[in-house]
Amino acid sequence: MSFSTIMSAAIEGLHVEPVHVETDISSGLPVFHMVGYLSSEVKEASERVRTAVHNSGIQIPAKKIIINLAPATVRKRGASFDLPIALSLLSALGELEAKKLKRTLVIGELSLDGRIREVKGVLPMVMEAKRMGCVRCLLPKGNAPEGALAEGIEIIGTESLRQAVDYLKGEADILPEEGGVWERYDTPLPGMVDFSDIQGQESVKRAVEVAVCGGHNLLLIGPPGSGKSMIARRIPTILPPPSHDESLEITKIYSVLGLVDKDRPLMSGRPFRSVHHTVTKAALIGGGLIPAPGEISLAHGGVLFLDELTEFRKSVLEVLRQPLEERKIHINRAHGNYVFPSNFILAAAMNPCPCGNYPDFSKCNCTPWQIRQYLDRISQPFLDRIDICVEAPKLQYEEIRESVPKETSAVIRRRVEAVRSIQQKRYEGQDILNNAMLGVRQIDEFCRLGKEEEFLMKQAFTSLNLTARTYHKILKVARTIADMDGGGQIRLPHLKEAIGYRTVDKKYWGR
Repeated sequence: MSFSTIMSAAIEGLHVEPVHVETDISSGLPVFHMVGYLSSEVKEASERVRTAVHNSGIQIPAKKIIINLAPATVRKRGASFDLPIALSLLSALGELEAKKLKRTLVIGELSLDGRIREVKGVLPMVMEAKRMGCVRCLLPKGNAPEGALAEGIEIIGTESLRQAVDYLKGEADILPEEGGVWERYDTPLPGMVDFSDIQGQESVKRAVEVAVCGGHNLLLIGPPGSGKSMIARRIPTILPPPSHDESLEITKIYSVLGLVDKDRPLMSGRPFRSVHHTVTKAALIGGGLIPAPGEISLAHGGVLFLDELTEFRKSVLEVLRQPLEERKIHINRAHGNYVFPSNFILAAAMNPCPCGNYPDFSKCNCTPWQIRQYLDRISQPFLDRIDICVEAPKLQYEEIRESVPKETSAVIRRRVEAVRSIQQKRYEGQDILNNAMLGVRQIDEFCRLGKEEEFLMKQAFTSLNLTARTYHKILKVARTIADMDGGGQIRLPHLKEAIGYRTVDKKYWGR
């Protein structure tokens, strides 16, 4: 009878693999057979497609129908192939002209009554279609706003198979989806928390500002009720808004997991992921039988917050070491290797002992052995990946009742943006976004010390028993503090403050 092919796509991790849906109809024993390394849900598409086509008022003749999803080396999963299979079938039957589907990407799940359901991973598939030279994408109506984020390609949203067929026949008009307006926020959005809510804790707020300015990892230690979590949850409000390209990169991750907002699909703000201490390794770093991004990838470009750090299983914390260093996570499986981005600021909070009152021995009832066992849940290699460690002391009554207006997040964010601007100019043309991303060679170039600073650093290295990694982190933090002071040479006050952020962990762990 006839042959037809339609372009679709499959998601492998965050990678998009083009898939050609081929249909051949010939005389012979009536059969509807699908091949091409298919998962069970794709095999079930044959029943969904036949029923949806029938309920759309189109009859399928009793012919030999073979459908192939190529290439056969790529595993096909999910229900997004329903619509391309149906349209390829109708094209092979002569219901549609093949030229109408040329250079068109088609994705969508079918209901039995012919309605088109939304699917995951639309944005990365549309962006890949644009890269491959497609001029049009036929998508579920609910996914059209997300697909329209990829500019330069026509997005057609359809609600049913019947509507899609009528559109391709020229019997129905569907206006292409218009791209949403990209919005940056200069002030906290309504309902968003703000740094002006924080009473006292000026030293902690200073440390948080340093961490955000340079993209440094942060650990807050203090008794219960000192405001550690409250401060950490306000970190996203002082982060600079992402650029348009960064927003698209973040949105692609959320799209693959089906977490985008239907009304405002573009992630125009920085993500903040607060992870419970019962989290598994697979949920944190990603993985599973079919590897998918985890919490560290969902925090990409934003903040990953680990509250009650010592309650996390040690094995879970240890898997963070490599992604904190490389800013991406590699997951290897027998059927392929997957790479997920994980460039985030780690913010962690913990109590200094089981009761939370150490080192105030008038209130702390923990034994030295209990305190040591508690603190030893955090390994030295993990601590080495923390740039800034700061104490959050118990608030005094006068601080809680103080009525003096505090700095808002908008004011702090403007300072952060000014410091980030200095870093962007300095590292222009290099794959470096902030001081925390400096490598060893770049540290030698951009974090040079004078004679006095070199002498102080040598003393600190010996007295604090620093490792090479913590030595480099002190220099990067000092570089950030110098940038906050105008971006000049690293001076003694900058270096002293950076070293001070490493003395707190020595106070508790003494390693």
